Amino acid sequence: MPQTMRVVEITKPGGPEVLVPSTRAIPVPRHGEVVIKLAYAGVNRPDALQRAGLYDPPKGASDLPGLEGAGEVVALGPGVADVALGDRVCALLPGGGYAEYVVTAAAHCLPVPKGLTLKQAACLPETFFTVWTNVFQRGRLRTGERFLVHGGSSGIGTTAIQLAHAYGARVFATAGSDAKCAQCLKLGAEQAINYRTEDFVTVLQKAGGANLILDMVGGAYLARNLDALADEGRLVQIAFLQGPRVDVNFTQVMTRRLTVTGSTLRPQSTLAKARIAEDLRRHVWPLLEAGRVAPVMDSEFPLMDAAKAHARMESSDHIGKIVLKVG
Repeated sequence: MPQTMRVVEITKPGGPEVLVPSTRAIPVPRHGEVVIKLAYAGVNRPDALQRAGLYDPPKGASDLPGLEGAGEVVALGPGVADVALGDRVCALLPGGGYAEYVVTAAAHCLPVPKGLTLKQAACLPETFFTVWTNVFQRGRLRTGERFLVHGGSSGIGTTAIQLAHAYGARVFATAGSDAKCAQCLKLGAEQAINYRTEDFVTVLQKAGGANLILDMVGGAYLARNLDALADEGRLVQIAFLQGPRVDVNFTQVMTRRLTVTGSTLRPQSTLAKARIAEDLRRHVWPLLEAGRVAPVMDSEFPLMDAAKAHARMESSDHIGKIVLKVG
């Protein structure tokens, strides 16, 4: 391998323009880690939050943005047994994905599903890890339940719709345009709600209330989500685009036996993420290989144009995933 690599780094907190090409030394794997020569890297909302100075990487992680990618394993650290040199993998990353080479835990690598390209595989880890742990593990979604996901045309939304539909749930989704709503219906949503012209609370109440809601909006949506839940319903919060603080009347939480919970993926332990990876290998990878679930692709940008990719994501015009072509 060469000694240095091309990267895109955050020069200071700010808008997309603070993402600047640079050169760094190739990372060295520690015990249980591998180095991947990336072909593609996924672009996600946490990358933009980190760029804006609102989401610091965990201690010991790379300061470069990038939480998922796909490519070839080119170096192994001590103690790695289940991943081999030359393996084509996609991986959840602690950071560092906006680079030609990245280091991550071997236990967070998954094989590229049969029938998928490296470009498609690069879009899987961050969204599929997040949806699986929050919808199926924490949210306990069951067959026949009514499931509402906000932002149905986002990477998280398109993944959640497909997986919930594949597991037999009745899926409802919100989106910001008729075109985005049409995409949600195509992916398996029973009803897509244009939040600019319709009230999702009214729609869900007419359907009997949501048994589970996955929300990344926060702010004023919290109280409305509670109103949209069925008795004993569950709300799982994974982000708060409208802010993390809001006044809530807990009377209906108590009288209707509602559950409000949430999580973030990045701060979880290496072992916790490894367990999610194993669950995905067993329960979700067969769906991908059978063609029942697939990443929805929006656009591709060269690594050095990461700023343009961020601008595209923050415009909210995209449907599905944005990727950076690295190799």
